[in-house]
Amino acid sequence: MGESIEMVLGQALRERGLTFAVAESCTGGLLGHRITNVPGSSEYFLGGVVAYAYEAKERLLGVEHNTLYEHGAVSRETALEMARGARSVFGADIGLSVTGIAGPGGGLPEKPVGLTWVAVSMREGEWAESYIFEGDRHANKAQSAEGAMALLHKILEGST
Repeated sequence: MGESIEMVLGQALRERGLTFAVAESCTGGLLGHRITNVPGSSEYFLGGVVAYAYEAKERLLGVEHNTLYEHGAVSRETALEMARGARSVFGADIGLSVTGIAGPGGGLPEKPVGLTWVAVSMREGEWAESYIFEGDRHANKAQSAEGAMALLHKILEGST
């Protein structure tokens, strides 16, 4: 079995001398937990914000009120603003965010359970991708954290 995505991502960040911070909603701290499981992660990981409620997204990450009410918490627009907020709050080179519907409830026809948006903000640009994961709440949270780290790694490797 190969190295975990958090180890591979950490090595890529260390090699490039980059720092990053996270903004989490549906993962509830799981992303930060996995990142900090890697020894030496303090070299590149500055911290994270778990902003579950709309008010927390607005106050802690600077997500615009209108963004949340026009597009919803689970949207490309909100994910990008969360990533920008994490980058700004921590003074990091990179902001990584994840927001989604873990389930079992909360889904709508246009936004089903398992829908997750992940976004990255850095000086070189911004990226956002959506996924629809299948599984129970625990599985959706795990896949969302994994997807966030995989997207950032893909961007760092220049394959986006």
